[in-house]
Formats: sequence, C-alpha cells, structure tokens
Amino acid sequence: MKKFYLLALLAWLCGKLSAQTTNELPAGYYVVVAAYDNQREEYAARYTETLKAKNYQASYGFNKTKNLFFVYIDQKGNLKDALQSMYRVRKESSFEGAWVRVVPGIIGQSAEPPKPVITPEVLAKTGDVPVKEEKRESKKEEKKETANIVDVPLKEEQPVVTETKVEEQATIEPEEKIIQHTPMTLGNSEIFLSLFNASNNRIVDGEVTIVDAERGRVLKTVKGNEYTTLPDPKSTSGKLLMICDVFGYRKLQHEVNFKNPQADTVNYYFQRMGLSFVVTFDLVRYRKGDIQTLSHVYFFNDAAIMLPESLYEVNVLLQMMTENPNMKVRLRGHTNGNYHGKIVKMGPDKSFFALTKQSVSVVGSAKQLSYERAEIIKEYLLTKGIAADRIEVKGYGGKKPLFDKHGANAKKNVRVEVEVLAD
Repeated sequence: MKKFYLLALLAWLCGKLSAQTTNELPAGYYVVVAAYDNQREEYAARYTETLKAKNYQASYGFNKTKNLFFVYIDQKGNLKDALQSMYRVRKESSFEGAWVRVVPGIIGQSAEPPKPVITPEVLAKTGDVPVKEEKRESKKEEKKETANIVDVPLKEEQPVVTETKVEEQATIEPEEKIIQHTPMTLGNSEIFLSLFNASNNRIVDGEVTIVDAERGRVLKTVKGNEYTTLPDPKSTSGKLLMICDVFGYRKLQHEVNFKNPQADTVNYYFQRMGLSFVVTFDLVRYRKGDIQTLSHVYFFNDAAIMLPESLYEVNVLLQMMTENPNMKVRLRGHTNGNYHGKIVKMGPDKSFFALTKQSVSVVGSAKQLSYERAEIIKEYLLTKGIAADRIEVKGYGGKKPLFDKHGANAKKNVRVEVEVLAD
C-alpha cells in the first residue's frame, strides 16, 4: 500500500513539474521585477496578471538552470536597449529594484522545455512551498558559475521578491541609492562584459581574462555577460588587457585604462551606460586554417573514453558545426610521449563519457591512442547528426608536444585539436 501511494505521489509531482516548466525563457535581455520558486508558477502568473491590470506589458518565464520563474515587464534583443529600459523603469515606476537578466543563446530561437527532475528533496515537499528569495553573493564570496543564465545588477545586491502570506501580493524591496564616484575608475565603477556573435544574434557564454598590460600578469578571470569591477594593475599607465578566448570563436582582445575609463569611450567597443561601462566583444566563428585545442576535453587514463566534464565543450563543437553546415574539420589527437600498452575503448553500449563493463581493452601505440581519442569525438558528433564526410581524424602520438614531457605542464600535451578545413 505504501508503495502504491509513493508511486501515486511521484506521478503527481512529475505531472505538476511538467506543467510548471513548459514556459522556458528563450535567449535575450529581460527587465525583471520578481522571482518565484520553481513550484510556485501560479504566483508568478497571478502577479503577472496584477501588473497587466495596471497596464504593464508583463509576462513571466522559467529558467531550468536557476530553477526559478521570473516576472518581467520588458524584453529586448540587445543589451543597450535593455539597460536603457531598466533605467527608465526604475525612474518612472515603483520598481526601483528592477534588474536585467541575460539568457545566453540565439536571440529569436525558442528555448527547449526542460525535463522535470524528481529528487528526494522534492518528494519531501508535500505542502506549500514559499517563494524563493534569490540572493546575489558579495564580490568577496563570488562563486564561479557555468550556468546558462546570468544576472546583470547595476550596483551591489539587487532586490528580490518576498511574500509573508500566500494570499498577499508580492512586493519589491528598494535597493540602496547609487553614489557617483569622482573621478570614475574601473575600481569604483562596474563594467559589463558583453559576449555576442552578431552573425547569428547569439549571446555567447564564456569568460574574459584580465591582464596587466605592462607586466603581462594575469590579474583576474571573470564571467562574461555580467557586471564586475576590475583589479588595479598599480602600474604607471594603468592599462589592462581584456582577452576573450571562447572555444568556437576567434580570440579577441581589448585594451582599457583603469585610471581613466571615460577616455576609452572613443573606442567602438567601449560605452558608458549611466554610472557603469559596457565592453562589447563581437565574437567571430573560426575560419579556414584556424587550429584550436579542446582545452576542456579530458580522457580516462590509458583510455579513448572522455571524462563526463568534457560534454560541455564537445557540445560547443557540435553547436559550431550545426550552425555552419559548410564547415569541415580535422580532429588531431596528441599524447605525452611514446606510449605503448593497454588502450581502453568504447564498447557497443556507446558510452562516450564513462567506463563500463562493455568497454573494450586492446594493446596499442601512443599514435593509436591519440587517434582513438580523436575518433571517439567524431563518433559522438555523428550520433548528433553531423555527416561523416565533414570530419577527418588524425593521430600524432607524442610527436608534437607543447611542453617538456617531464615538465610541470606535461599533461597539457595530452589534447585534441580542431583544425578548420573549410568554412
């Protein structure tokens, strides 16, 4: 009997979650005024209707990564328009805490509805679930994220939606007043790093490396499509290099001045927006002749099977080839030294990212191992619909190392490179 009730509860939760998570937010820039727990879609819908009754162009949507429903009163196809709308909303309405939320992806392309996930924590929630408060971390406690959706606060911590009773209307707490710093520097003024591919209207997920231009030192790595403050290089010139090196796109570099950023507004990539600055990285896909390492694709020891964390970058390669059906590539495998011994290969179960009982063990050379590692990436792409004649495979073994095979960076010799043969 208990088993019957548990199965019934599980089915009810699956149905409820499926019903709640069909309105996935597509890529774009949203002026958001409220956030709700993933099991409180009805409150997001009710608050949206309340705003519509007050003549706001309100709507709401779900994000599977943040696991939240967001109520927004404007949506834009570019960052500049979204920020201007946010400033206007804050000034002309009661929404002093409105903020911009960026959802990476191709603007104008519908988002894929997420699949419901049932966990022990979800099963334990049989009663009412309160509205979730979305809190931003302080800069000192900032955590590195790889999410597909990011926040764009203007200053400090942004307000969140709170509810004291289920029946009460959601309210917005006002944020602290912004204080103008004089003079403005990149240490006391926030800067937004916009990663964008104009050729297909895609907001690109990636990171930017901040380098001291005079000494060549890496000072900080920050996530794109969000606000940050930059470190002081403490140099005479105050020059910083901002390097965006996202797999699938050509490396792009901009220079900014920490001490006098307003002088940089003459550059096409640098804009002042209110009390903040925006740096735009107009990213361009690889072209014929480009060679790039799949730097986040890893393999099990002595195996031509990828580690699970390799999935993200392999999917970026898949995305790149899907966007450009004329692109052809060569996958070039490399090892560290002249290995000869056991090689574990994928078995008939087609387990690309895990060792299983069906994995096959053979004996071979370093060249064969490097070939098999490039080959498994090709096999994965084929299962996703990429034509076989668009992908060549070559194994070099340990003939083309990047570092001394006995040195501290020897592991970086183990890699697979992507060479673009046609675009």
